[in-house]
Amino acid sequence: MSDYVIQMVDFDNAQYIAVNFVKEKKNVSNVNVVITESKDGVWVVKGTCPIDLDGHPWRESFEIVIDQKGKIKASDFSLM
Repeated sequence: MSDYVIQMVDFDNAQYIAVNFVKEKKNVSNVNVVITESKDGVWVVKGTCPIDLDGHPWRESFEIVIDQKGKIKASDFSLM
């Protein structure tokens, strides 16, 4: 039997992974998480971030799906 335990991603880790992913992908410093929920064995993190679209500030919504090992399985971004 193995002497180690695989650590599963929890609520805080899921938010941390999603926020850092959005910051890196969209090159923004401010990310607002609206909801984080565990659904069907994955974490779904939803929120918004500001973007600059041709010199005009806009908000973009996102949804990031993270598996129990911390790997991003899907991401979706859309203008609000």
